[in-house]
Amino acid sequence: MAVQAGVSATPVPPAAPGAAFGPAVALSCRECGERTPLGPAFACALCFGPLEVAYELPAADPGELRRRIESGPNSIWRYAPLLPVPADVAGRPNLAPGFTKLVKADNLARELGVTGGLYVKDDSGNPTHSFKDRVVAIAVEAARAFGFTTLSCSSTGNLAGAVGAAAARAGLRSCVFIPHDLEAGKVVMAAVYGGDLVAIEGTYDDVNRFCSELIGDPLGEGWGFVNVNLRPYYGEGSKTLAYEICEQLGWRLPDQIVVPVASGSQLTKIDKGLRELIALGLVEDRPYRIFGAQATGCSPVARAFKDGHDVVRPVRPDTIAKSLAIGNPADGPYVLDIARRTGGAVEDVTDEQVVAAIELLARTEGVFAETAGGVTVGVTKKLLDAGVLDPSLTTVVLNTGDGLKTLDAVAAGPRATIRPSLDAFRAAGLAG
Repeated sequence: MAVQAGVSATPVPPAAPGAAFGPAVALSCRECGERTPLGPAFACALCFGPLEVAYELPAADPGELRRRIESGPNSIWRYAPLLPVPADVAGRPNLAPGFTKLVKADNLARELGVTGGLYVKDDSGNPTHSFKDRVVAIAVEAARAFGFTTLSCSSTGNLAGAVGAAAARAGLRSCVFIPHDLEAGKVVMAAVYGGDLVAIEGTYDDVNRFCSELIGDPLGEGWGFVNVNLRPYYGEGSKTLAYEICEQLGWRLPDQIVVPVASGSQLTKIDKGLRELIALGLVEDRPYRIFGAQATGCSPVARAFKDGHDVVRPVRPDTIAKSLAIGNPADGPYVLDIARRTGGAVEDVTDEQVVAAIELLARTEGVFAETAGGVTVGVTKKLLDAGVLDPSLTTVVLNTGDGLKTLDAVAAGPRATIRPSLDAFRAAGLAG
């Protein structure tokens, strides 16, 4: 019997073998469980709760399924049997993101006093140097299936670049929307792929509201908004982080994982991925703890967690961690649920701590993280210092993007400027 993911209130027939959505059979409401057919929708028609993809996952022998995965391509497409994509997805024109490095961070572990094994999942190695390539890759396949001709999004930067690149590779038009004050590196990366880049005066939440209006207007006909009407499929890309981490750990769960929180979707889908691996018998079922990380200048989920609230109150972002600057996070309540259910927490760090953590990770492991990575490393240090994280357990920290995108956050440069002579080198005190 197939393993079922998601609870059904209304039965939906399984997708036909070889269909565009692979093992996906329906969209399921995360609030009431009502199922609807697969389509470009993101809210339940009954209760307006968020929709997510529900599956009939393969009932293969776990050892056989592991071997099948391991023999697949070095990208997220090795997990195609667990994703809402066609079986031949690896042969289609796409950026083939994923299977990035899991860095065993022994130097950082010594600095932080971790004895149980510390790892950095470094997603800066993706095609546009952030984890967003994963989610966009899944959304592109859904856009193709629904016949969309334009790919779009609201973005704090990384997503705009990922959409622009993926659309160019897939032969689709792109039109993406960003806040007007993004880091220059992210603006260039979003614009260079030849699509339309539009800056909106205001915050990310203002941009998102504009896109919600556009999607309901005739102007948006034929547009696939990866994080709106394609959001259920888009979110599934984050599961591949969980799959990769467990496979790279030798098919075992991490004891503790620290995840940055913007909308909260990444954290919720990592949890979903871990639970799927357990249900399929690919990893041993044992406890794991998930921790959310935010910047203090945009920390509505951390604040709600500390106050013991279930409601996440929106805030106006004010932080250098602009990729996490979502003041009204859609998945915030679900992040709270997961942190509490797994025995984790949601914590925040100041901009000064973010910068110090970026420098610490670069100095110890040679990984130059963007500000979101500084947030996760900074929160990891803060939780260890407070005795919340257990230093004797296997811990994985996510770096979701490349520090070259957020150069304004760090002040680094030559230690000295000298004349081209040995005497000048000695005089500068650099000889040893």
